Amino acid sequence: MTDSEHTSRREAGPAATIREYYETLRAGEALSPYFATDPNAVKFGITEHLDGYEEIAAGLRSQTETTTDWHIESHGLVVGERDAHAWFGDRVSMAWTDTATGERHDYETRWSGTLERQEDNGGENHGDADTDGDSDANGDDGPPANWRFVSMHVSRSES
Repeated sequence: MTDSEHTSRREAGPAATIREYYETLRAGEALSPYFATDPNAVKFGITEHLDGYEEIAAGLRSQTETTTDWHIESHGLVVGERDAHAWFGDRVSMAWTDTATGERHDYETRWSGTLERQEDNGGENHGDADTDGDSDANGDDGPPANWRFVSMHVSRSES
């Protein structure tokens, strides 16, 4: 099943945010606006462990600068939601090219994480200005509505 086949009943909900994150990654655009500007946010990637918004934003900025030709294909997005929190799991085929070496990476992965609904407070997320210049944190150039990742874990699948 593709991302578009997972139509959300609430297009501004967490599922829409996750799908747009995938689209933004494919497009090679800034990803940090999708994360809460929280010092306790965490992101685990295939080869990384990033703690806090500042470290996550720096890691994502470096990833965007050093990779190209992203392929992201969802194979089973599942999203749960209660009040101001949501969680998700997905199986994702992903591939990209390292711009320094030209090496193509291609993996079957598992994604999971937690999102939190953020209050729209005039273009600032958690009261902090967007410090990396990627986007207005209220979603104007970033994710739909006000859902932000507070945790994300991406790991390689053995299959």
